[in-house]
Amino acid sequence: MKKLYFIAIYPPQHIIDEIKEFKLDFAVKYESSKALKNEAHITLFPPFSREVNLEADIHKAFQKIDTHLSPFEIVLNGFGSFVNPKNPVIYVKPENNEQLKMLYQKVKAIFNFMDYSFNPHMTVGYRDLSWENYLKAWEVYQDKKYKTKFLVDKIILLRHDQQWLPIAEKKLML
Repeated sequence: MKKLYFIAIYPPQHIIDEIKEFKLDFAVKYESSKALKNEAHITLFPPFSREVNLEADIHKAFQKIDTHLSPFEIVLNGFGSFVNPKNPVIYVKPENNEQLKMLYQKVKAIFNFMDYSFNPHMTVGYRDLSWENYLKAWEVYQDKKYKTKFLVDKIILLRHDQQWLPIAEKKLML
């Protein structure tokens, strides 16, 4: 049997709750509720499918990720969007961060079997967000103020079992 896995950074619960308010706004005003299924996070390696009997190998690879980095702060500042008429996305935007890019490179050095671009974000509206509702929402969210910050001190490996569940974590430390 196959399962889905991915690697992410999660903010503290109070930020997850704040971002959930934006997701609820999207569900009510813009008929886009898919983002409510997942808690706010920054993806370091996107979902991939593997046989469950290979999960030990996934854990071994995850533990090989070089996390010899000082914990660092991420500043979330405003909103951004991926403009794609077939699949538009609106998200909370992290400020440019060299340590985050470095951490992504360290994950990619081990989990290198998939090519993908790294655009750090925390999704608030996607998948079931129509182009028309994207345009209406972006009108409001492009200038909406939201600023907060949090400390990144670990990365998390998750597995999908009806919902995304953390199955391993690795602390950042020098």
